[in-house]
Amino acid sequence: MTTESPRWFKSSYSDNGGQCVEVATNLAATHSTVPVRDSKNPTGPTLNIHADAFSHFLTGVKDSRLGTI
Repeated sequence: MTTESPRWFKSSYSDNGGQCVEVATNLAATHSTVPVRDSKNPTGPTLNIHADAFSHFLTGVKDSRLGTI
C-alpha cells in the first residue's frame, strides 16, 4: 500500500483574514476523502470528508444553494 501526503491549499478567494481552511483534494481519487484543516493550525486536527459529500458541498456553494448567515 502506498501512502500519499496531502497537498494542502487555500482558495484563491482567500484574503488572509485569518478565517481560512485548507483542503487536500489530491487524496480524493485514491482514498475517496478530502481532508480539511484550519489554516492557522496546520499541525492540528483534520476533518476527513468523503469525496462525494465534498463534491456536493462545492456544487451547492457554486449554485448559491446554501443560504447566508
